[in-house]
Amino acid sequence: MSHSSTLARGTLVALGGGDDDEMLAMLADMVPNPATTQIEIVTTAAPEPGRSGKAYVNAFQELGCERVHHLRIDERHPADTPAHLARLQQAGLVFFTGGDQERITECWDKTQAQAILIERHRQDEHFIVAGTSAGAAVIPSCMIVEGHGARSLTKGGLRTTNGLGLMPEMYIDQHFAERGRFNRLAHAVLQHPVRLGLGLGQETGVIIRHGHEAEVFGDGVVIVVDGSHLRGSNIGRIGRGEPVSGQDLRVHLLVSGQRFDLRSRQVQSDEQ
Repeated sequence: MSHSSTLARGTLVALGGGDDDEMLAMLADMVPNPATTQIEIVTTAAPEPGRSGKAYVNAFQELGCERVHHLRIDERHPADTPAHLARLQQAGLVFFTGGDQERITECWDKTQAQAILIERHRQDEHFIVAGTSAGAAVIPSCMIVEGHGARSLTKGGLRTTNGLGLMPEMYIDQHFAERGRFNRLAHAVLQHPVRLGLGLGQETGVIIRHGHEAEVFGDGVVIVVDGSHLRGSNIGRIGRGEPVSGQDLRVHLLVSGQRFDLRSRQVQSDEQ
């Protein structure tokens, strides 16, 4: 089975939360031209969108980016206004802040704005979508929104919802090591073994180029959970509240500079 029907031409950047100064500097270096590339800061998830948007606009401007704007899309500012859609068509970088990730689903799911992001990611090799924390979790087609401690290893102890759909067959979980989220990512992969699980520590993330080339950056560890060799899963035959089991999940611990091919599910040996 192919894990990606068509390879995307754009680039995705996801950070597990925490201090994002290094990520912002990296993004400023990645855009085609800091003086002319349009950057849109999306604060849909943010508890204080005005404050958050202003802080990120200032941060990118201090890095030499001149065309940086706050794109406010939330309950009171619909995604699909003509002005918003035009700005998403013209942007070279769209950056999603942290906060409440379900608000992104509520405001973006099945919108023209979401369709523009997906289409431009498929077609435009210069287009970048980036996010930190909640803004990273929403990048794939599906995201984990609930699951804590031991209960997340029981049937019904996990909840997922739609993401932005920029990466098929994947989960990205954030604040991963810091908040003890291995249980819930392992359970999510047991439920849907075709979906690869990426657990991003704080100040740590991945750059995904061409839809399948993932490179780790930052100070911590990215944990990859691969269910493509799974056997013996009991999920289909247990009741709610019962513990889940399965064998032969593959787990990789990757650090800055290491590369992982999302199609072949292989760590790239030249980075060992």
